[in-house]
Amino acid sequence: MPNIQIFGVKDSPSTRAAQRFFKERGIQFQFVDLKQKPMSPAEIKRFVDRFGIASLIDTAEKAYVEEGLQYLKLTDAEWLARIERNPRLLRLPLVRSGNRISMGHDDQAWKEMLVP
Repeated sequence: MPNIQIFGVKDSPSTRAAQRFFKERGIQFQFVDLKQKPMSPAEIKRFVDRFGIASLIDTAEKAYVEEGLQYLKLTDAEWLARIERNPRLLRLPLVRSGNRISMGHDDQAWKEMLVP
């Protein structure tokens, strides 16, 4: 049985969709609420290395616009600090199963995580 971790926030529709996806298939998962516990630097680095920091940022999210980030040029370190303070800036959920990872609502990637 795969070891699934879902990083997100409770009130995110995409995070709830990921939880529902795995529950419907009888797959247990660990949910990490990023409002309660930020991702470790090593964990976020895994996603940054795969997708790039720019891809992880959800530019359609209300928090992105409210903070005026569309007008700023930030370094990766500054982005990471912002993400730690406000996980809603991420394209949630971030899902990990071993070396397989996905971001955002991605049914296909989640299905692939279930294949040994």
